[in-house]
Amino acid sequence: GTQEGFDLSLLQAVSRRTGIPVIASGGAGSTDHIREALTAGEADAALAASIFHFGQIEIGELKRQLLRQGVLVRPSPD
Repeated sequence: GTQEGFDLSLLQAVSRRTGIPVIASGGAGSTDHIREALTAGEADAALAASIFHFGQIEIGELKRQLLRQGVLVRPSPD
């Protein structure tokens, strides 16, 4: 991944033209990138391996931030 953000116009075009779930991959470098992929890009999910592996953010914190911004996420297991 580039960690420079997703190609939002491509994500949106694919999301609107296909009947299958679209997963954004290869661009997450911040919480904002994930939010943009799920909102403006209309992706159904987003991969974010690098930001987790390098300790930039924890999964639970990412989910809390997205929820505060109005993005629906799956609950984390307790």
